[in-house]
Amino acid sequence: MQVLYARHHVRVYRFVLRLTQDRSLAEDIVSDVFIDVWRQAGSFKGKSRVSAWVLAIARHKALSALRAHADAQLDDNAAASLADPTDNAVTTMSKRDRSATIQKCLAQLSVLHREVLDLVYYHERSVDEIAEIVGAPASAVKKRMFYARKRMEKLLDAI
Repeated sequence: MQVLYARHHVRVYRFVLRLTQDRSLAEDIVSDVFIDVWRQAGSFKGKSRVSAWVLAIARHKALSALRAHADAQLDDNAAASLADPTDNAVTTMSKRDRSATIQKCLAQLSVLHREVLDLVYYHERSVDEIAEIVGAPASAVKKRMFYARKRMEKLLDAI
């Protein structure tokens, strides 16, 4: 469990943070995710990667929390301000400058579009893996990606 947590907790935290845009809520959800992973370990069938299974649990918990906290204030730049421990100061600043515009545009997308783009670009997941994580057919995932990219293009052109 320690190895699993060490390997996946940062990725799960960033994924949940991008969805919820609330640091303390994301921390709570990550804790709940790994408790559920521990409890449900016997139900893992090995049909997908462990990381996809963990992200699916995280997604479910994050969306449930969003429904419960619908009136919470969202922090659009929270994910962009996270520093990767392997980066130096110059790299971190460069990433923040480049990602500020992208984060601003991402914040204007719906949760469904934002999560698909997050899974594709930040987690490098395939359409089939995303379909499994979000519990939707691959065709629906492709459609969400298409409309999310179109919307992002319009938002970036407007800047």
